[in-house]
Amino acid sequence: MYLQVEEFISIIFVDFFMEILPKHFSPLEIDRIIEMAWEDRTPFEAIHFQFNLQEKEVIQLMRSNLKPTSFKMWRKRVSGRKLKHGFPDQKTRFKSPNQK
Repeated sequence: MYLQVEEFISIIFVDFFMEILPKHFSPLEIDRIIEMAWEDRTPFEAIHFQFNLQEKEVIQLMRSNLKPTSFKMWRKRVSGRKLKHGFPDQKTRFKSPNQK
């Protein structure tokens, strides 16, 4: 009886995580996603466009690949940041008229 319950829980657990993060990425791709997630000017939409990951999936990937303190620091930094949640409607950086 105990073994059946344990098998049932493991099946549900695997199905749950396959539903949340069904995509498999190479270590190089995971490094790039983490790098993009840490960048201030890279919105989640850009990560979605390049890797087809929703914001929740990026959060799950970050949680599983960062140390707990690093993940908390990243979440605090990203929460409420306008540039992480959509492309800006207007210019947010100074551009010199001398630049092309």
